[in-house]
Amino acid sequence: MEDHANLVLLRNQVDELDRKLLFLLRERLELVANIARQKRESLSSLRDPERERAVLARVEALAGEAGLDPGLSRELFRVVLAMSVRVQEQALLGVHPSWARNAHRCCYQGSSYAYSHLAAQRFFGSKSRHMDFLGMPTFAACVSAVETGEAGWAVLPIENTTAGSINETYDLLRHAAVSIVGEEVLPVEHCLLGLPGASLTGIRVVLSHPQALAQCRGFLASLPNVQVQAFVDTAEAAREVAHRRDPAVAAVASAEAGEAYGLQVLARAIADQQENWTRFVVVAANPLVPDPTLPAKTSLIFTTPHRHGALAHCLAILAKHGLNLTKLESRPLPSRPWEYMFYVDFMGSLAEERVTLALGELESFCPFLKVLGSYPARTLAPGSESGS
Repeated sequence: MEDHANLVLLRNQVDELDRKLLFLLRERLELVANIARQKRESLSSLRDPERERAVLARVEALAGEAGLDPGLSRELFRVVLAMSVRVQEQALLGVHPSWARNAHRCCYQGSSYAYSHLAAQRFFGSKSRHMDFLGMPTFAACVSAVETGEAGWAVLPIENTTAGSINETYDLLRHAAVSIVGEEVLPVEHCLLGLPGASLTGIRVVLSHPQALAQCRGFLASLPNVQVQAFVDTAEAAREVAHRRDPAVAAVASAEAGEAYGLQVLARAIADQQENWTRFVVVAANPLVPDPTLPAKTSLIFTTPHRHGALAHCLAILAKHGLNLTKLESRPLPSRPWEYMFYVDFMGSLAEERVTLALGELESFCPFLKVLGSYPARTLAPGSESGS
């Protein structure tokens, strides 16, 4: 009994330290928000790479003095700096703009705890607890909800590091009356989920979205006598496993989906390619012009005249104005064989004169051009998260 009482006391002390750490983190983020407001008045750029490197170097040194692992401490503070990015952006954007109809509602394709749902929660951060997240059956339904004002926002996957671009999203953005106002990048860690007490050797059926099954083909092939079955999405597969209550049935989904539906993780990180990231875009009915101090990205689509060197001319216009491309992809035009539409992302904001000048030149040359949106960038170089 005495040992149990001591254990309870120690756990209570740990819980109290966790509470203090979280309140100290909140205090740090409040200071970061104030720094961002100061930067608005005094600096041309929100990010300070030298300061970021100095913060991480200091963390490693202090960790060594404290007897902690310097590498793990550095990774922990990378997460803190990533949180700082969000806080600084919100300080400069006035939190997420509230001009959208039903600004408290955000839709995504799939069910609760699907990766799109997790990306939406990650994007809105601390504001998530005030949001209503709505699962929709299709990407088109998400876009329609924004166009009609049923929802203020939609979160759509647009590319994956293993599967490539998601063409349905690009096709929707081409035609829809919505604008990209943000992006989110989510690490995808596929897990094999089963009922409590289930074992890898006893699994006979694995359910998941076809793309998730394809990304885990090597691991699933290593399981003897296992059949894979396509399901509507990863989270629904986890729900189905819980519903069937058959220890021989498992799902490939996120750990969060497993926790939500009372499943246990039988194996983690089972994707064939460990660096598995999905980029999502956040769309709204109205465009956004990011604060000029924020690292920003602009996305557009255009067609070129059907003549030699037309694409090279378009790229030369962007290069002339010092715009760095982060994506260039072609898609065939369905009604015009052997002609293409080009999707381009570049670093820069509509708030910058060089961007508006480049777009003006492109518009005068291209038969069709549509700016999909200008928005704060998430996909920066590794380790370049903004923080103070």
